[in-house]
Amino acid sequence: MAEDFEFELVFALPDGDHDAFALSNAIFEAGFEDALVGSGTAGLLAVELEAEGDDAENVMLEAARALIKALPEGTTLREVRPDLVSLADVAEKLEVQRQALQQRKMPLPVAGGLYRIDEIVEVVTEAYKPQTGRRRPRFNMAAASKWFRSGPAARRVNAQLTMEEIDPVTIERKPRQEREESTQIHL
Repeated sequence: MAEDFEFELVFALPDGDHDAFALSNAIFEAGFEDALVGSGTAGLLAVELEAEGDDAENVMLEAARALIKALPEGTTLREVRPDLVSLADVAEKLEVQRQALQQRKMPLPVAGGLYRIDEIVEVVTEAYKPQTGRRRPRFNMAAASKWFRSGPAARRVNAQLTMEEIDPVTIERKPRQEREESTQIHL
């Protein structure tokens, strides 16, 4: 059954100047007319998407493949979000103030105030369940659901990128032997 997913693909652009309008046009011409495009950090391009499919990981990788073909040669996939998130990110998606989350027992942050999305989803989902004698939080779970569903897949794709199981240029899975050869340390 097809589901909707909301995620962000972050690409590293090759050295040189890149026209933000040309990059946006390339993304729109690749078929992503509803994408939000961010080019505020030099050398990086963020593309926020909503897409439908049966499996979030495949949806993300298919979108990344289509986009990388439309972007300047030498562009690489750097990261998929949501993976590590701030409480402010989560609060925005749930349409509440950050304090509404800070009042709850949160998982331990991973680094610099960032949390693993799947751990946050677990806490938020548990808090949203009706409890006798307590008011249910005013979380807008429907507004956050597409983003929450994308989190575990984003973490898997990022791990595969880090472990060099996915080629960041072609967005294709590398054969096992090629991965092993590329990760060997030569002294």
